[in-house]
Amino acid sequence: MNLPEMLQELPRECDFGAKQNSQGNPQFWRGYKLHLDVADGQIPISAVLTSASVHDSQVAIPLATMTTQRVTYCYELMDAAYDATHLREQSRAMGHVPIIDPNPHRTQREPFQPDNTPRLSPAQQQRYRERTMVERVNARIKDEFGGRQIRVRGHAKVMTHLMFGVLALTVDQILRLG
Repeated sequence: MNLPEMLQELPRECDFGAKQNSQGNPQFWRGYKLHLDVADGQIPISAVLTSASVHDSQVAIPLATMTTQRVTYCYELMDAAYDATHLREQSRAMGHVPIIDPNPHRTQREPFQPDNTPRLSPAQQQRYRERTMVERVNARIKDEFGGRQIRVRGHAKVMTHLMFGVLALTVDQILRLG
């Protein structure tokens, strides 16, 4: 599939999402979810807005494809939620090195391959620590650039509101680097 077809298949309606917070308690919200690809220096490269119920791994391939068309990069840093063989294979097919935190539950889902969970080398572990910049970008969009409380309805209006925040954050980050 090409990129427009991949993006077309992602749900875009307003619905309910859930995740666990840092204390392990569930958090629920109604709305959308913004998925970002971020480069070193906390510069957003690509963004996709989906329904709140969409799992992050569903957007990984379209987002990586979009980013690959825009910039040249070597690594894809992903947390344990993205630990899937097809995501690793797709990343390698695009010429990238996938550095994905191993999911401890993966071996339970694949009982015939108990020791097949890839381990991160020391160099990959050091590079993986840079993934926290994505969390900082997400936090800044919510706290400083209007992403937490959105007062418009509809996918197009929400995406426009969030992209103004992403644009302001990008300019702020470039000025901080300069």
